[in-house]
Amino acid sequence: MLADSVLSELYRLSRNRMAVFWSALFVPLLFVVGGMAFHLISKSKTAEMSGDLAPGVAASIAVTNLGHDLVQGAGIVANGAVLVFMLIGAATLYAGDYRWETWRLISARNSRLNLILGKVGAFKVLTLAAMVVFLIAGLVFSTSGALINGHSITFSFDGGDAADLGLLLLLGYIRIIQYAMVALLTAVLTRSLLATLFVPVVLGFGQTLLGGPGLAILQWEPTAWQSQLLLPGLAFDALKAMVTVGVGAPPAPDGLMLKAIVSLALWTIVPLAGAVAWFNRQDLSKE
Repeated sequence: MLADSVLSELYRLSRNRMAVFWSALFVPLLFVVGGMAFHLISKSKTAEMSGDLAPGVAASIAVTNLGHDLVQGAGIVANGAVLVFMLIGAATLYAGDYRWETWRLISARNSRLNLILGKVGAFKVLTLAAMVVFLIAGLVFSTSGALINGHSITFSFDGGDAADLGLLLLLGYIRIIQYAMVALLTAVLTRSLLATLFVPVVLGFGQTLLGGPGLAILQWEPTAWQSQLLLPGLAFDALKAMVTVGVGAPPAPDGLMLKAIVSLALWTIVPLAGAVAWFNRQDLSKE
């Protein structure tokens, strides 16, 4: 029955092409188009500065390693733009039945737990698709830059790169899902599509302020328990830094990995549990 719920939500989402476009395709497309414009402008500026002094020498020496760029792209797959635009898909899935008053039509066909988990499962599939598209966009960005600037293109990828790629993609996947859990809880509590869109953004902005000047004002260390537990973005950055740390870099503070993992786990599980508990108590006869 859970599989039926996931498949039905995926089918409904696939029919909403605008939601899929803005969630999974818009940011990668903007990345590619903006990247090409950036490469063209950079090339023209470089040509103006260098004049006629051996214009092809630097280009012939420069090399673009697509394997390295692939790992770098995995490191930014959960950037702020992706998080915000993925909320469009999350709001469509989580609050759409409240908006169109269709809960009463489907609530009799499956258990309430399966109905919620089906929406979460569909969003997970959407997240995976968005990550794949973003990685492809990153490779297009690197390749177009190499072609525009006349750089050589190579692909060097070893076991260490594969491990980094896998861990970074896993962290990015967890971060996107965690961010959308706030949208799920908001949708169930408010029954509002707009609130589902904007509450996570406002909360994220507040956490950004707390993670910047707020920590200095409160005199909290970024590695302290309270900082990690209140700021899942900080916990995500801490774990990502542990993956991408270079050889010879100082080790992470003791206990930081545990604090970061606990933070992301709580910010994922608690909103989901709260949404399920509240949803089970709701009267859906008029929804």
